[in-house]
Amino acid sequence: MRKSSINDSLRILRMLSFQRAWNLLRLKWSFLWSKWFKKAWHRGNPFALSIEPTTACNLGCPACPSGLKAFTRPTGKLDLQQHEQWLEQLKKHTFYINYYFQGEPFLHPQFLDLIRAAKKRHIYTATSTNAHFIDAKKALEIVDSGLDRLIISIDGLTQETYSSYRVHGQLDKVIAASKHLVAAKRERKQQTPFLIFQFLVVKANEHEIDTLHELADEIGIDEIRFKSAQVYDYENGNELIPDNERYSRYYKKKDGTYRVKFKGGDHCWRMWSSAVLTWDGQVVPCCFDKDAQHTLGTLQTESFSTIWNNERYHDFRTSVLQDRNAIEICTNCSEGAKVWVD
Repeated sequence: MRKSSINDSLRILRMLSFQRAWNLLRLKWSFLWSKWFKKAWHRGNPFALSIEPTTACNLGCPACPSGLKAFTRPTGKLDLQQHEQWLEQLKKHTFYINYYFQGEPFLHPQFLDLIRAAKKRHIYTATSTNAHFIDAKKALEIVDSGLDRLIISIDGLTQETYSSYRVHGQLDKVIAASKHLVAAKRERKQQTPFLIFQFLVVKANEHEIDTLHELADEIGIDEIRFKSAQVYDYENGNELIPDNERYSRYYKKKDGTYRVKFKGGDHCWRMWSSAVLTWDGQVVPCCFDKDAQHTLGTLQTESFSTIWNNERYHDFRTSVLQDRNAIEICTNCSEGAKVWVD
């Protein structure tokens, strides 16, 4: 493990206070009890959240409802005052926030203000970007904001392979942005943000995996992650599924159809430990509910604590414990599966 990766892990641990650590223990214990006895019993508040800055995106990725404009929910951006109110409700227990769900975060004009607000409350912050809106000036602003982790999606090493998935994308912009970020960290003499190249492995780019290490080392990226792709229509095969089954979440059966490699048991740690907040304040159970079909409450009219402990949330947790695979968003879920490819 690189020193930079160890430092990143230590930064997360430094966000823990006694109150936050105690809350985490309560979450874990109540989850284990519920898992063992198949009865939803919940204590504590989420230690982690995903907050959606915007649903807008400049790309048209074929496995993304945002890129495909396939949402039934509206496109919009998170209001800063609303965000401040959320953080005030959550700051005692939450110490990790992913500032991404659907959409490209840097299309939010005040995105870095969201990061600064969380950092004031001693919360670890991460985001994921297609890196099309980061020039030298923006890179310095990102470093100065205190952002802890930045995941850069780079799903191909030639323009042809890159744009076969990142439709309308430009690989040269991604590489230039990566160099700007490394240079900005050096100029400011900062270790953050921790820079990750994330390579979504699909059929068109699986032959380029080995080459990515060379590019990352040349630029100065801290870590590389190879991620298997979630495919919506996979039962009869899909052009995105890699030929090498090692890189796929799916396996081919003898009858020629495909199935998810891992069928999770009737439990899910995410239902106890985290939640997703959409840009307009809907609380949904996890990141697989991309179109917010299982909204459990709205922060426009209720406090987070009220929603987190309401009957709908309790019933949803109970449903997961009784028959997780009966819930549509859970049938293609990676919880407990090997998502990251070695």
